[in-house]
Amino acid sequence: MSLSRNDLEAGNLQTRLLDASHSGIKLTTLSENELQRSLNEALQQQPPNSDIWIFAYGSMIWNPLITYAERRSGIIYGWHRRFCTWMILGRGTPENPGLLLGLDRGGSCRGIIYRIAAADVPSELLLIWRREMLAGVYVARWVKVFDGTHEFPAIAFVANRQHPRYAHQIPLTTTVNSIATASGKLGSCADYLMKTVDGLIAEGIKDRQLLLLRKQVLAKQQVLLDKSDIGNLNFN
Repeated sequence: MSLSRNDLEAGNLQTRLLDASHSGIKLTTLSENELQRSLNEALQQQPPNSDIWIFAYGSMIWNPLITYAERRSGIIYGWHRRFCTWMILGRGTPENPGLLLGLDRGGSCRGIIYRIAAADVPSELLLIWRREMLAGVYVARWVKVFDGTHEFPAIAFVANRQHPRYAHQIPLTTTVNSIATASGKLGSCADYLMKTVDGLIAEGIKDRQLLLLRKQVLAKQQVLLDKSDIGNLNFN
């Protein structure tokens, strides 16, 4: 399956991810009331009935799933894009967890910003909250976005360093191996990486770290494929 707007509208993302093979997994997630309360708290920092900007740095670039009035590129400072959250469902399993992008402290990050019209804010932000805030691995934070000419506030979803699935200072080899091998009901981590890199390039954004990581992941997958081929030859 792939993540769809219908899943977000129905609010059943967790149910769809938990198939029979994962029936023993217990996930701590926010209820609809908790999500709405979190959303309301974020909106209190902006004038009522105003447009809202959302900063996207990962899958929301190539799979936004929201209705928006405007889309452009922008940069934020004080945060950088990193695979820093373990994922046991969606693009991983408890036996082989995947890694998900988050915004971690330091540096800068170029991404895409979406302007959601005031009339659409209640419905569209709830979908985003169900997507990004359900498991508690992110914190919604207001950041300053620069589009090359103007500066304005936007909501970004940064890594929750207090969450048990936060991946702090993991070796590069662990990151590469996880992305190269992990997959789940939403697809593989490698596909997530490739689509993000392609989405950034399509916008004229070249993330050197992700480009290098893509090269390393493809090399790792080739090594694993070669070993598999050798094993099959020996078996036959």
